[in-house]
Amino acid sequence: MDTELKNLNQNHSHEEQQQIDNGEQPLLKSDSKSSNQSTNKTTEKQVTAAELEAMEKKFAAYVRRDVYGPMGCGELPVKEKVLLGVAVVTLLPLRVVVGMTVLVIYYLVCRICTLFTTPHRPEEGEPQQMEDYGHLGGWRREVIVRCGRFLSRAMLFTLGFYWISNSSRIYDQEKLSDGSDSKDQLESSERPGVVISNHVSYLDILYHMSSSFPSFVAKRSVGKLPLVGLISKCLGCVYVQREDRSSDFKGVSGVVTERIKEAHDNSDAPLMLIFPEGTTTNGNFLLPFKTGAFRAGAPVLPVILKYPYQRFSPAWDSISGVRHVVFLLCQFVNYMEVMRLPIYYPSKEEKDDPKLYASNVRKLMADEGNMTLSDIGLPEKRIYHAALNAIAAV
Repeated sequence: MDTELKNLNQNHSHEEQQQIDNGEQPLLKSDSKSSNQSTNKTTEKQVTAAELEAMEKKFAAYVRRDVYGPMGCGELPVKEKVLLGVAVVTLLPLRVVVGMTVLVIYYLVCRICTLFTTPHRPEEGEPQQMEDYGHLGGWRREVIVRCGRFLSRAMLFTLGFYWISNSSRIYDQEKLSDGSDSKDQLESSERPGVVISNHVSYLDILYHMSSSFPSFVAKRSVGKLPLVGLISKCLGCVYVQREDRSSDFKGVSGVVTERIKEAHDNSDAPLMLIFPEGTTTNGNFLLPFKTGAFRAGAPVLPVILKYPYQRFSPAWDSISGVRHVVFLLCQFVNYMEVMRLPIYYPSKEEKDDPKLYASNVRKLMADEGNMTLSDIGLPEKRIYHAALNAIAAV
């Protein structure tokens, strides 16, 4: 886009120079410059609109369609401005105070339950993971889990998710009577080792904490955050550095696989939660699945999350974190729909081929959740964000 704009500017400069050489220099030079600047601005707007339309088709999985527009910077109607102004003065401070209170209370619960205990540390030969308290037992674990589930739901309530629609998909015995693999899935009763979920927002984690309180993969920096760091350690999170592509990064994949196997075999071990897409979308698309959650060959529990909206979309796709939190807190009511599919038991072929296993689960979730399969991923998301920032700067 920058190249096209430069070419347009160069063409206008060349035409102006030809007029001067032919003795056709305008009498009012300042007006000419003003006219040229106005023309350039109009052309830039036209180019921006055309490119924006093309990008929205190419990067459809990350496009916002709510009232606030791309990056949450769209022109708001008068009614929306009034509602936003009222909410900033009344609802926003109230929710911030209540939300921080809930967070501090759970931090204190985790702090008390971890006193005089030894955290789990990586053994020799394992990747350099942070210590965690995910394997605590007895009353300590019971208090952490029960309080965590209750307070996570309380946090969602504070954020405006007063009602969460839950539904479970049950396969028809007659419809599946022809496939032996499907029969095996209906007859098996093994415990899943991992929850597989589409990824729409950071709110996904709060829901899963309130539902099954699983461990999940998080950035290493999360473990060092005030308040949240200890809570993530009590969840038993596996920490990774996204930019790290060393042998240690591969070791983390091995830790995840072992955790999934442990959760599958031991009912006292925390379930793993994996977002195999690797990044968030607007909720209407399903990105390609990474195979890490499927390498263990253990059964998985697919869960589909959706966030219906009328004004502001809770999806964290192409909007900054601060702007997203402010608009979310200023929305009087937020909605969430959850569809839990039956536990998926892999066939022998799927156990031997994690890519096939991941692909089949992805197709199932897309069909059941009425989502479109997309072939783009995190690199394309970064390109789209960079393009939006460039357009906003014009």
